[in-house]
Amino acid sequence: MFGSVEALLSACADKPLWQAVWEDDCRDRDADPESSLARMGKLWQAMRQSLLDYDPTHRSSCGLSGGQGAQMATLSNSLCGPFIQEVISVALKLGEHNACMGCIVAAPTAGACGVLPAVLIPLQRKDKLSDEEMVRCLYVSAGFGQVIATRASISGAEGGCQAEVGSASGMAAAALVAARGGTPRQMAAACAMALQNLMGLVCDPVAGLVEVPCVKRNVAGAVNALSCADMALAGLEGGIPCDEVIDAMGAVGRALPASLRETGEGGLAATPTGRRIAEGRT
Repeated sequence: MFGSVEALLSACADKPLWQAVWEDDCRDRDADPESSLARMGKLWQAMRQSLLDYDPTHRSSCGLSGGQGAQMATLSNSLCGPFIQEVISVALKLGEHNACMGCIVAAPTAGACGVLPAVLIPLQRKDKLSDEEMVRCLYVSAGFGQVIATRASISGAEGGCQAEVGSASGMAAAALVAARGGTPRQMAAACAMALQNLMGLVCDPVAGLVEVPCVKRNVAGAVNALSCADMALAGLEGGIPCDEVIDAMGAVGRALPASLRETGEGGLAATPTGRRIAEGRT
């Protein structure tokens, strides 16, 4: 198990980063290589199936979520262009699918389930990438996610939404760089910049539900990942090494008051409208 990004980068000095994570998974779980690949392949297919299973007519039990992903897909003349419009739509759809009790892949959590598939599924279609290539991208994202979970947190209750959507965004940024043939150092730079951009993001679910603002924060995480991947591929860096960014994120999460860590007592949850929604559920 990798305890740092630097250790991960050292491990891939003579092999692709995804392979270093794959081999580490086999050692950690005492699994044979083919079963590890098959397991990750099932996760990729589950992500794709979640999108296929999205039903725009479904609504969450409280009525806060449903249909908006499909609505986003119908926007004409998008400011963002067709590709990013699709990314936004997929992020919304999977966040809503989760809120409507559909089957999703927690990547790294259910509340952030829309980020990775929102960038990878449209990219596979756009670049005509194989499922095998996408599985390798998932190994890359898992490697960085493992370090984040070890050094900081992937729990909103422990570290705020930066630990959920922020972590997912960093993982997705690294995976995007891998998909475009970037170097391991560029993957680390993309992850670091994505985490920097969302550092301090609070967890303030209205009525304690993973819907508002959670679903649309998946969009922010996905679009952030795209921009950071492009910056890294252009040779840009964030100025602070990835491990130090992760450590800082962990410290910020611990410093957040309890009201801003998934308790539903602060932030948007504490607004007059947020309280009315919560009262309507009791």
